[in-house]
Amino acid sequence: MKYPVAQHLNYSVISLSGEIDLNESPNVRKQILAYIKKNSNLLIDLSLVEYIDSSGVASLVEGLQTARSKKINFALVGVSDSAMQVLQLARLDSVFTIYDSLDEVE
Repeated sequence: MKYPVAQHLNYSVISLSGEIDLNESPNVRKQILAYIKKNSNLLIDLSLVEYIDSSGVASLVEGLQTARSKKINFALVGVSDSAMQVLQLARLDSVFTIYDSLDEVE
């Protein structure tokens, strides 16, 4: 599955939705890394994510690490309650830059 991408300021915004699990996380990973390869600052919109497992979180972490190595901005936006619970459980809520909405992004 390809996820919709929009532009906001100098960011590409990838809007994930549904369940980001072992079956779907390779697609998420591929899309995130493709935009990082284009040297695009990234926002990952998680507002429509109903479920994310460790493989989905691993795709986000890999995106963050790759973006940092290329000095590209990478942040999460609109994190759903269920996704936030997983990030908090893994103590990753303090690792990622997280915005409540696009309005907070500068």
